[in-house]
Order: sequence, then C-alpha cells, then structure tokens
Amino acid sequence: MSQHEAVHWPRWFWPRSVYIHIPFCVHRCCYCDFAVVTGAEQLIAAYLDALEREMTLWLAEPIDVETIYLGGGTPSLLSPAALRRLLELVRRFFRYEPELVEYTLEANPSDINEEKLQLLAAFGVNRLSLGAQSFQPEALRFLERFHDAATICRAVAMAQRYCATVSLDLIFAYPGQTLAAWQEDLRQAVALGVQHLSTYNLTIEPKTALWARVQRGQVRPCEEETERALYACTIEYLESLGWQHYEISNFALPGYVSRHNMVYWAGEAYFGFGLGAARYVAGTRSSNTRSLRLYVQLLQQGILPIAESETLSPVLRAAETAALQLRRRQGVHRTSYREQTGYDLDALLGPILQRHLARGWLEDDGRSVRLSREGIFFADLVCADCLSVVPDEQTSSLPKAQACATP
Repeated sequence: MSQHEAVHWPRWFWPRSVYIHIPFCVHRCCYCDFAVVTGAEQLIAAYLDALEREMTLWLAEPIDVETIYLGGGTPSLLSPAALRRLLELVRRFFRYEPELVEYTLEANPSDINEEKLQLLAAFGVNRLSLGAQSFQPEALRFLERFHDAATICRAVAMAQRYCATVSLDLIFAYPGQTLAAWQEDLRQAVALGVQHLSTYNLTIEPKTALWARVQRGQVRPCEEETERALYACTIEYLESLGWQHYEISNFALPGYVSRHNMVYWAGEAYFGFGLGAARYVAGTRSSNTRSLRLYVQLLQQGILPIAESETLSPVLRAAETAALQLRRRQGVHRTSYREQTGYDLDALLGPILQRHLARGWLEDDGRSVRLSREGIFFADLVCADCLSVVPDEQTSSLPKAQACATP
C-alpha cells in the first residue's frame, strides 16, 4: 500500500510510527528476554543489509512518520560508520519533519561520546533513552550492568548538549533492594535534569539466567508487599515534584510525554523492523523471527522473516484497545473509543467495568474510565479481564512496548 493510498486511513489502521530493532549487545543481562545477540559484532554489516531488504519488501516508497524509535539490544554499540548507515536507511525509507518528529535512540551510558551524539543530531535524533537501571553499585552488580553512577552522570550531561529530551530507565524490586536505595535512585535521576523516566519492576522471565537462579534457590525474589511499597514511593515522589504519571511505568515532566510510547498504549498502528520486531498494520499483528541466522537468511532470499501473524477480529481489537488504553492514566475516553473501534465501551465491557468500579479499582466520570490510585496496583488483572469477553481461541497476548530497558 502506498503512502498516497494510506494517507486518509485512521491512526489505528495505518502507522505513523516506526520501531527499528538493533539486537547487538556486549553481554546479555541476567533478566533479559529480549531478542538480542552477544559477541556478534562481526555480523552488524550483514544485519544492516538484511534490515534494508526488509524495509524494501514492506515499503514501495518512503512514508511519512511522526515518531521513530531505534531500540534494542544496544543501538549505541554500533560504530560511527554503522550508526551512520542505519540513520541513512531511516532517512531513505521514512519522511519526517525535523521540527515535529520525536526521534529516539536507546543507549548504554558507557557508549555515549561526542562523535556519536553529533552524528545523531545531524540526522534529527532529538531524544536519547539511557539504560541506567540504577545508581547503586550493588544493584548494578546484581543486574550485570558494567557502568557506574559517574558514567551515567557524564552520559546525561553530554546528551543534554545535543538532545532536546533525555530519558532514563530505572529498575526496582530487585532482591534485597531497600526503600532508601530506591529513593536515592529517584533523587539522583531527577537531580540530573532529565525530562522522562521509565521505571520497571524487575520481572523474572522464564529461561533467563535470573529465572534459573531463582529455580535453584540461589535468588529470592522481592516480596510483593515490598514491590508495592517501592512503586507507591515512585508515584508519590515524582508527582510531588510535578511529574506526570502518564502510563503504568512511565513518568514525564509536562510537555515531555513519549509520543511513541503512547502509540502502543492507544492501540494505534506502528511499523516494526529487525530481529524479533513486532508491528501492528491494518489490523494485523505480526512479529519477526528471533533467530539472527534465519532473519538474515530469509531476507537474502527476498522472504519476509515473519514468525507469527494474527489478524484481529473486530471484537478482539476492541477488547485489546480497552486493555491497552487502561494502562494510560487518562484511561479510555468513551467517544474516541467508539470512533476507533466501532464498539460502545459499556455495551462491550459493562459488567467488567462495573465489577472493578465496585472494587474501587476504576474511576468513571461519565466521559472516561480510568484506573484509580488503588487500581494502578492491579492493572494487569483489570486489563486481562477486558480480554475475557473474547473467546479463548481469539485472544492474543497484549503487545509489549518495544521501547525497552536496554539490556
């Protein structure tokens, strides 16, 4: 479908956002279950060749976009020459207004230098997302991060000279974490003058190194009550300083909400390219293989490396849209929801909404339904309940935002 044919389609149908995955990492952290590869820097050139072929197969001509996100993996691991080639690919396949686009690159603090930042700025990258994870030495050791607090501070100061927005990823609820240590992480992050924070509770994903340690009894996960206290502290502290809690895991100063993140949580369309990347185009969700060998091999043969694909039924799309939008602090607006999905929110989900309103987990002002302050802590249960109106065989798993904590 050409840009001229697609220009009048609604945002949920045709993308105005693009995610590009760069899977290369120096080390796979113990908690990481993303599509990453380590010790494979010699394959970067072949990967960029494959990425170019994938974009060519999808796009007959350049398309207009409003947000671009280069994630990973570790995009900042690329050499200046490889990074330039990646940025040139983006400019070739996607049209964007430099003054209007939100253009993000994920980076490790230890990878940041003047040469790379100057290159990013020259191509219009205006937002840097740094995988800090913590300022505490013991936390960084446990999470297998190879930088320290001083490196984070230097990277932020350098990035602020070139990027309009700097965001930090922080992780809480790791084993042994104290409330005081987390409060210090938040304090130091705010003191650096960044405009955006993504705070992720540590999840123990199957088949990760951390999961194996838990199974062997070597690591004891954070207790649920402690995790809740840490999250509550996050909300209270940042909101007291004027930060907006705009999505379950994301906080921003006024005017710095991530537009790319909000595409995911609005249930709108987006492109995804690269190893393991997901996309939502014209009502169909699909994702690429997570095998680097297969990804490159298929594209050398001119075959799209799609591993999974599902065209959502209208009712599933509507239920999923409600589940996603409830993650936003603004919740679900009834009128725009009907325009987007064709369904009346109350007709589709009335009994479910009433049940959670009675529990005090939802608030309803007549125009919108949103999670209450108490309901934030039960967001996963409420969102999953929205999908219960769809027969099991039609239910898809909710998409994860591809804007991730850099491994």
